[in-house]
Amino acid sequence: MPKSAKYLLVGSPETYSGKSAIILGMAHRLQEKGLDISYGKPIGTCLSDSQAELVEEDVQFIAQTLNLSPERILAMLLPLNKVTIAQRLTGEDTTDYAQQLHRYAQAPAGDLVLLEGAGTLDEGRLFGLSLPQIAQTLDAAVMLVSRFHSELVVDGLLMAKQQLGDRLIGVLINDVPHEQVDLVHAQVKPFLEKQGIEVLAILPRNDLLRSVSVGELVKQLGAEVLCRADRMDLMVESLKIGAMNVNSALGYFRKAHNMAVVTGGDRTDIQLAALETSTQCLILTGHIPPMPTILSRAEDLEIPILSVDLDTLTTVEIIDRAFGQVRLHEPIKVQAICQMMAKHFDADRLLAKMGLEPVATA
Repeated sequence: MPKSAKYLLVGSPETYSGKSAIILGMAHRLQEKGLDISYGKPIGTCLSDSQAELVEEDVQFIAQTLNLSPERILAMLLPLNKVTIAQRLTGEDTTDYAQQLHRYAQAPAGDLVLLEGAGTLDEGRLFGLSLPQIAQTLDAAVMLVSRFHSELVVDGLLMAKQQLGDRLIGVLINDVPHEQVDLVHAQVKPFLEKQGIEVLAILPRNDLLRSVSVGELVKQLGAEVLCRADRMDLMVESLKIGAMNVNSALGYFRKAHNMAVVTGGDRTDIQLAALETSTQCLILTGHIPPMPTILSRAEDLEIPILSVDLDTLTTVEIIDRAFGQVRLHEPIKVQAICQMMAKHFDADRLLAKMGLEPVATA
């Protein structure tokens, strides 16, 4: 009889902490160490309607990237959306999800089942599927991913430790600005470890992982692509608004790297300035077509120009939201997170905490 798999639930005190990327990088690392991994996300939050069936996009992407066989992928228990929330609130849905979770737990095999929690520790409590409730039902260990905003990152982790107790086997501090990495190693890590919270990795900020592809911006903005539709894979790391005079614009643009520039379709001077700096795409508002010279120069430089039927403020808000909810689904990001986790993540310490060992591979 095969031995039953162990469960590791990966959660976060706050939304958009980078959990999916961390899970992907961690699973890849553990596969390299010979472990047989299963993966699932009990609560679906990144949903797409695929052939009239709700699909959790992150699960699909991670399963494909890790080359998991169908029996190593756990089905979604609950799509978390307005419909399911309303059904629960009105009493239409009386499902005992803890019971479903028990059955769900009997399906996968392998050495380790990685489960991704919802946005926060409490999300899903309405259904009996908050992170502490899932951990309790499955007798799972918990690892938390916390994005670094300041040293007060410790507050959320201390609160989580209080909720999770000994189930919390480690934390990963993500997205630390380069100038603060030493401080986190010297002050935050020792403090947390004195409180019984093991720090398994401190990941420095990586602008590529926070970037958005031009193709994703086209989709979010409903933009028309005026040239270089073949360069939708270019990655945008920052956003600049070209609304000043051209001399100021040049200095402003030169400080940025791999940017998207939003400006009016009539601002030929700003458009030219942007094309001569580190611009990944030009986004023209007001539905005014650019001059032929601009299109020609952009073609030569392989810089896509997008046209949107929106005002500048709305355009910027949509792009900001795209950065906030940045997805992992580009091969260059997968490569980046796998390299970062290989360098910074203490996989052996995690395995020791889980009572697992690397498997010798030929």
